[in-house]
Amino acid sequence: MSNVSRADGGTARSGSRSAPARVAFAFWITLVGTTVPTPLYPLYEMEFAFSSLTVTVVYAVYALGVVVGLLVLGRLSDQIGRRPVILTALVLSVAADAVFLAAVDLAMIVVGRVLAGLSAALVIGAATAALAELIKSPRHPRRAATVAIFANLGGLAAGTLLAGIVSDVAPEPLRLPWAIVLVLAIIAIIAMAGVPETVAQRSPLTLRLQRLYIPQNIRGDFLRSAVTAGAGFAALGVLTAVTGLFLGMVLHEASHTLAALVLFLAFTGAAFGQLLTRVLSSRAALASACAGLIVAAGLLAFSMWMAVLATLIVSATINGVASGVAVGDGIATITMKTAPQRQAAAVSTFFAILFTMLGLPAVGVGLLIQVIGLRPAGEIFCVVVAALAVIVLFSLLRAGPARPRPAG
Repeated sequence: MSNVSRADGGTARSGSRSAPARVAFAFWITLVGTTVPTPLYPLYEMEFAFSSLTVTVVYAVYALGVVVGLLVLGRLSDQIGRRPVILTALVLSVAADAVFLAAVDLAMIVVGRVLAGLSAALVIGAATAALAELIKSPRHPRRAATVAIFANLGGLAAGTLLAGIVSDVAPEPLRLPWAIVLVLAIIAIIAMAGVPETVAQRSPLTLRLQRLYIPQNIRGDFLRSAVTAGAGFAALGVLTAVTGLFLGMVLHEASHTLAALVLFLAFTGAAFGQLLTRVLSSRAALASACAGLIVAAGLLAFSMWMAVLATLIVSATINGVASGVAVGDGIATITMKTAPQRQAAAVSTFFAILFTMLGLPAVGVGLLIQVIGLRPAGEIFCVVVAALAVIVLFSLLRAGPARPRPAG
């Protein structure tokens, strides 16, 4: 068990009152940088003459960076403190932005995506923990979690929209979005100077591959949440990787803002979905998430088959909400039923599964696109997502009675 202990509320209060806002901004801008490339992929495809398969592989490289970062660096902020880890994430984010700003070939894009993945892996755990320790509100015990959700998913949503709008209305569409994000990330680094450290005692730095850990007492609940959320993340990954291609090749829509809007609604829906778990029992949350994924998959398949934009937008939104509900249920399951000293390992395992599902199916769809084309590949993927959701629904029917959420 780690010998880390948290600083008390007085330590946090001794720093700037704006510290939570500064940490939230650092969290937000780091995640913004991870989704800026999303609406720009068709432009990169033309600029560097690579295929749709390459686009999905580039996206998967980001997910791989997150998974490796979670498994190797997931405990780093417990060891050396929240503030240095958040600063490291920001520095990696600035480096990724700079690589994309100067990119002249595919290799630089891959390097940029790896750096972005590592920055996300570092900031997710460290900033979430820092916000929990900085925001002490007995009257509003969930305020820190709410801020973390919207910094995280709000950053993912804002990155796509920023890049889409800027690339449509401004010159240098492959440069200007990165310049904006780069400047904001540097401002975030400067702003972190006023943030107090919330870890009072440090433990020796050890970098080793963290073993995957699924708590035995919640194995069934954990796996159901992970499979459901993983199916939703797989759909989000595929949407992120190929929405621009689908809009251009099938719907003949050249607007990057439109591609960004689809993903903005998906990520915003995911934030809303996590909040819904506060008013739903665990079984109702997971059943609703599965039903949402089945509906979203059906609408997405219809969009592919009939080339309809409206159902694509609705599908992305419903998929986002369903994914958010499943993620929220999984985190609630872990925090309710896992010993505190094992929660970090369980959460890291949970997100490692999700980000693996975020990346690998996108590559599979990319391979299918090369063989049978974009629309049939998308339709097959939709069937797989719906099938996973149906399996979880049947598993819920065989499980025991629903467990209540804790009050407050």
